[in-house]
Amino acid sequence: MAGITPRAVFIARETDYELLLARHATREQVRFFLKTRGQDLAVIERRHEHFHEVLRQVRGAVPRDWRSALVSRKDLDRFLFAADDVVVAVGQDGLVANTAKYLDGQPVLGVNPDPGSYDGILVPLAPDRVAELLPAAAHRDVAEQRRTMVEAQLDDGQKLLALNEVFVGHSSHQSARYEIEANGKREVQSSSGVIVSSGTGATGWARSIMESINSPIRLKPDEPALAFFVREPFPSVSTGTSIRFGKSDNRNPVRIVSRMNEGGVVFADGIEQDHLNFDWGRIIQVAVAKRQLHLVVP
Repeated sequence: MAGITPRAVFIARETDYELLLARHATREQVRFFLKTRGQDLAVIERRHEHFHEVLRQVRGAVPRDWRSALVSRKDLDRFLFAADDVVVAVGQDGLVANTAKYLDGQPVLGVNPDPGSYDGILVPLAPDRVAELLPAAAHRDVAEQRRTMVEAQLDDGQKLLALNEVFVGHSSHQSARYEIEANGKREVQSSSGVIVSSGTGATGWARSIMESINSPIRLKPDEPALAFFVREPFPSVSTGTSIRFGKSDNRNPVRIVSRMNEGGVVFADGIEQDHLNFDWGRIIQVAVAKRQLHLVVP
């Protein structure tokens, strides 16, 4: 709307000290808890103080005529993003993945508060770049990387979005049983579950799977395609192992039919609490999402 100034929305998660304090109630109890485990409270406090100093710095870079909001990661599902927001995620790479599914085209500035601890794949920006990039991002006068996202849709219309990957399997350590269809092949399987990953996710969980099976799949972050991996498929008289991994796109999405009486789940980006039930007969289709992450890059 005319006359409405842009809004900078800062996303952060609790520090380790804040989480410990919420659990143990007082600083002295936190200190005692850490001491019994051979850890030093002073180290945790220094990291806490450094993070909040960075957060103050980047929040101070907001132009005076702008609006501003600070949202905790745990409150993302209750926050209403506006189309003209500029989102600033301050923290580790996973924070951007947690945020991406709530966005619809807004530019995201990923700020790395501790390059010595975080890889910075999704938080590539130094804090001192925020003052320069906020106005430019509001006018879309910045370099943006359009990263592919994953969409899983159940046969009843329920959906999950992910930036990294979707997991389909059993909620416990027991085997998942299902029928999988991919690239024109179909098979009943028993396994530790199926991972369907974007190019972004190919640097995380999917990467460890590729290394363990020595079968790399090349996938760019902005490529409109996904990679799928069956974890530890078990051969038996009724289950096969011929479908183990591959590449898919929206012409050939991965389709899975549950053969689990209970405990079947689908979750995204490692957030098990936010899952879809996937019990007997349910059908899930995993494909490239229409939405993309608009990540501002240096």
